[in-house]
Amino acid sequence: MAPMSSPSPAHDIGARDEDALKELIAGELGAVRDRSFGLTTGVLTEDDLTAQVSPLMSPLVWDLAHVGNYEELWLLRAAAGREPMRPEIDHLYDAFEHPRAERPALPLLRPEEARSYIGTVRAKVLDSLASARFDTANPLMSGGFVYGMVVQHEHMHDETMLATHQLRKGAPVLLDPAAEPLQKPAEASPVDEVFIEAGPFQMGTSDDPWAYDNERPVHIVDLPAYYIDVEPVTNAAYLAFMEAGGYDDPRWWDPAGWEWRTSTGKRAPAFWSRAGGQWVRRRFGRTEPVPPGEPVQHVCWYEAAAYARWAGKRLPTEAEWEKAARWDPATQRSRRYPWGEVYEEGRANLGQRTLRPSETGSYASGASAYGVRRLLGDVWEWTSSDFHGYPGFRSFPYKEYSEVFFGPDYKVLRGGSWATHPLAIRGSFRNWDYPIRRQIFSGFRCARTPEEAR
Repeated sequence: MAPMSSPSPAHDIGARDEDALKELIAGELGAVRDRSFGLTTGVLTEDDLTAQVSPLMSPLVWDLAHVGNYEELWLLRAAAGREPMRPEIDHLYDAFEHPRAERPALPLLRPEEARSYIGTVRAKVLDSLASARFDTANPLMSGGFVYGMVVQHEHMHDETMLATHQLRKGAPVLLDPAAEPLQKPAEASPVDEVFIEAGPFQMGTSDDPWAYDNERPVHIVDLPAYYIDVEPVTNAAYLAFMEAGGYDDPRWWDPAGWEWRTSTGKRAPAFWSRAGGQWVRRRFGRTEPVPPGEPVQHVCWYEAAAYARWAGKRLPTEAEWEKAARWDPATQRSRRYPWGEVYEEGRANLGQRTLRPSETGSYASGASAYGVRRLLGDVWEWTSSDFHGYPGFRSFPYKEYSEVFFGPDYKVLRGGSWATHPLAIRGSFRNWDYPIRRQIFSGFRCARTPEEAR
């Protein structure tokens, strides 16, 4: 498994001089490529890289070549004005032209050819970076946005490749680091939920140089008062829902969720099974007892919403999630991270430090101004919100990143997971997926309005 870099404070990247900015970009390009190679080399065979482990996922070799093709499109052709290297393969790695289920049948680059191609792309990118000028009149280049976009894009695909590895059958192929890098749980919070007062807050961003279009622009949202859980819902809490017959009682499921439950026959989170009188989980080729104190993971939106109803609560809206994560009532400003403006190691379980979430009580120093913990890292958190653009949304730099997904088909997730790199997450970042998806590293926390019964 590739080592993770220590991320720089990307929020002030635009304030750096050109030489320092180029040095930062080159370092992060190198670090993310090390990570990608760490997920596609080692004991993996060519068959491992070209196989499709699930129709939901691409072969690993597709992801590997795709990040290089994306880099060529944006950093060589768009930013540097270079001629196309391999225009004949563009359509093979266009995620919108070929759904994942079709990709194994395409004439994809073989693993060694893919590594050679992306290596050549990278060499040319670093050559062009030396003479690049970050023109403030060009939004694509101002503050190095397009480079940050490419770095984040590759980290996102690395997380996707980890989901592919999780779905893979057979013996472990990824190193599972010891528990030592994770924090030992501190004292549990004295309360299990916190009160967020009614009032307006600043949602989104207009000045974060690495933010995507769907995070923009900043706008005021006025929310009524609500309560939100201090920590994500744990395996132990979710098991109580299961043992209480939660999967068999239609009262807790909305109609679409109940149809999903009955048609699929699901009765537990993905990768859980019964063995020796206890619940166990399969994690990257290893089978182990389900740890009670970790956040529940690999649940879909329907499961999260059903649990919340059973618990007398609900899923938070994404505005409620973001206010709890970013708003500082003392300064009347939104922070980039729950704890402040600058990323600091040791405040969140991010960056693939181990292959799992941390225990309840960990990373207390990463709490928000309201005292809500582990809002970044560990598990992506489902919200009740559909994915839409903010008021004043403008597509940039291409509609296919955000705009084509707007609508009720997708639910918003927030906060990142243990597999998310720190450079690819912030309090304003928005993820989205179908409500049936479980292969992603997804969990949730609950909210309630003051008058709701507990």
